[in-house]
Amino acid sequence: MHASGNNRGRGGPLLWLVGGLVALLGLPLLFGGIRLALLGGSLYYLLAGLGMLLAGGLLIAGRRTGVWLYALIFIGTLLWTLWETGNRYWGWIPRLDVILGLGVLVALVAPQLGFRRAPAWGAAGGLVLLAVVGGVLLFVPHGVTRNAEAPAFGASLHTDVGSAQPADNPAPQDWPAYGGGSAAQRYSPLSQITPDNVAQLEVAWQYRTGDLLEHRWGAETTPLKIGDAVYLCTSRNVLISLDAASGEERWRYDPQVSSDAIPYTAACRGVTYYEVPPARLAGSDGLCAQRIFSGTLDGRLIAVDAGTGEPCTGFGNGGEVDIKEGMGETPPGYVSINSAPVVVRDVLITGHQVLDGQRRYPPSGVIKGFDAVDGRLAWAWDAARPDYSGPLEEGETYVRGSPNMWTAAAGDNALGLVYLPMANSAADYWSRSRTEAENEWATSLVALDVTTGLPVWHFQTTHVDVWDYDLGSQPTLLDFPTDNGPVPAVLLPTKQGDIYVFDRRTGDPLVDIEERPVPQGGAEPEMRSPTQPYSLYHTVQQPDLTPQQMWGMTPYDQLFCRIQFHEAAYEGMYTPPQADRPWIEFTGYNGGVDWGGAALDPVRGVMLLNYNITPNYNRLVPREQADRYGWRPRDELPEDKGGAEGQGDPQEGTPYAIDVNAGWRVKYTGLLCKEPPYGGIRAVEVRSGRTLWDRPFGTARANGPWGIRSGLPFVIGTPNNGGAVLTASGLVFIAAATDDLIRAIDLRTGETLWQAALPAGGQANPLMYEAGGRQYLMIVAAGHHFMETPSGDYVLTYALPE
Repeated sequence: MHASGNNRGRGGPLLWLVGGLVALLGLPLLFGGIRLALLGGSLYYLLAGLGMLLAGGLLIAGRRTGVWLYALIFIGTLLWTLWETGNRYWGWIPRLDVILGLGVLVALVAPQLGFRRAPAWGAAGGLVLLAVVGGVLLFVPHGVTRNAEAPAFGASLHTDVGSAQPADNPAPQDWPAYGGGSAAQRYSPLSQITPDNVAQLEVAWQYRTGDLLEHRWGAETTPLKIGDAVYLCTSRNVLISLDAASGEERWRYDPQVSSDAIPYTAACRGVTYYEVPPARLAGSDGLCAQRIFSGTLDGRLIAVDAGTGEPCTGFGNGGEVDIKEGMGETPPGYVSINSAPVVVRDVLITGHQVLDGQRRYPPSGVIKGFDAVDGRLAWAWDAARPDYSGPLEEGETYVRGSPNMWTAAAGDNALGLVYLPMANSAADYWSRSRTEAENEWATSLVALDVTTGLPVWHFQTTHVDVWDYDLGSQPTLLDFPTDNGPVPAVLLPTKQGDIYVFDRRTGDPLVDIEERPVPQGGAEPEMRSPTQPYSLYHTVQQPDLTPQQMWGMTPYDQLFCRIQFHEAAYEGMYTPPQADRPWIEFTGYNGGVDWGGAALDPVRGVMLLNYNITPNYNRLVPREQADRYGWRPRDELPEDKGGAEGQGDPQEGTPYAIDVNAGWRVKYTGLLCKEPPYGGIRAVEVRSGRTLWDRPFGTARANGPWGIRSGLPFVIGTPNNGGAVLTASGLVFIAAATDDLIRAIDLRTGETLWQAALPAGGQANPLMYEAGGRQYLMIVAAGHHFMETPSGDYVLTYALPE
């Protein structure tokens, strides 16, 4: 722009308005910038705020130097943005949007100060064009990695887990176990639906369960398909059988679970199919030869006839057993089975969720094994008493507060082992009162001998866990390719993002694991382990957070997050909990790979992982302060008010309550403090652990500030819960993300080939099966309160047109 005349313009209301707006918007940058500078953060906000205050005042006074000063602020902001973010597109938005928008206004009023109209308005047009280009770039994928295409075939990952049950060797047209089969590879050999025709998929049929919740919803259900029937459970454990081809209801059984029993989420991830051995049927009337087992939110194991839905009266007490026996006091919601039990050598094994955050000594996390035919207790293994699995003495209870297993186990009938992904002890964020046994066995993969109920080997993925890094993923069984040939292996993803591989017979690592020094100190420094394990095979861990990664819609919420970053303790993933200030946990408890687990293509030798990249912002709250807030265990409150896990949890019996800001959200907007992406999806070559491709996963269409569904289809990478299914034709089918879409992705390239909108959130693992010669994709769309996706009760199937 070129100036003419003297240094003072005509002024006027429009100029005063623009100048006042520049000055007004500079004030919070100035005062927040002072705070950030005192904390040792960037000086940009202070300088930009001061400059805007001065530029606005000069504009109001009718001085052309106000335009020049603002131009200097804009150029400085542009250079600072490039210096801090480089080519990280999402980092540009909060740094430039307000500055650019004000720049347009300043350029438009510049002629009132003697600047020539054509260049001034040309500058405004250029800035508008820059904003348009920035908007277009929203729809360009960012952060995509493509190293190689997935191969058409590789070393076989198929593995021998025995042949005692249909789940051990799944029929190609069936889905007889939660993970597709006993090996939990989440793979279907069906190939009718291909990359070439997947775009033709349409809804084949839809069924509604009628179990629709408005509080703590999130069924997370993956049905089974055996023969011509589908079996599933609802949020409150209603068991249902459907015709696999038509969706017609065949039977339903309601175990009458009260809503008071809902723990953190009303989840029923799946049921278990079991065929009674012929020798055990001798002398009986043949009833319940094929059974459906399901755990309930109130701590029962239910057995019904797969053909009729009638209770198997020969199992336990009239068709059920109560796992709470021997646990002592168990308030409603404290002991809940929300994952499918597993059967190994006719032993029905279950863990359970223990309600997090309430007490240091809630009911025990004991793992129980029952005779799958008559329901008698075979053994009970408590991680706090790891060398004993026998009956309790009279008046004795299982150790309260001991580590539990809330997710799905995996079993090997050939070896007679069950693999338990264990959680940590109660009071997730305080460890001083834990016993030596708890510290050894918590947050570990434990292989139990199902004959004795005693451990054969274990590996701990987090030492003295105070980050809620419990193991959420079901282990996957495979023959792992090594230089000496294939080895029966178990693969374990973690919330930290590491992927471990062990010889499942012995627990020996098949890829190296390294113990690395980690930060010390914090609220209980004597309890912190000097090292933590890191897998050298593969990880979806992200680099440590930096202040430059703080985000928001504008520089103001970004500044707010940068101040919070500098106010908190942060030394990387294992930053110890602090008593005197907040601390950042990255990844948070919903980070890495959670209950959706890994999916394996055993022919191509490729593993598919979807994962979260979200931090938590935590603080320990002294007991006296928590009492003033009214934070009491849920069973002492008049009503369950909901909230994210760890948000104002009392941890009674420890010196501190815990307050977790899950995802580290700005309370004023609901947006996350970390810049996108928040979730990704990745294909990995199993033999080498090499990333083939990786990209952000999930669009912004159902997300936005203040809970507004933006409708914008650009890929931002959202948080996601729920895993994938892979097919022989090279397709990945997955929902999981918070955009309420189900997708088909080309496993070879990572390209999305098809997607469909769901009527509710798709936080569940899909399955694939065939009925009547037609291949079906099924997903339960029930939504999830934690992921803030709509509640529903839908069972949806998709197929090619007939």
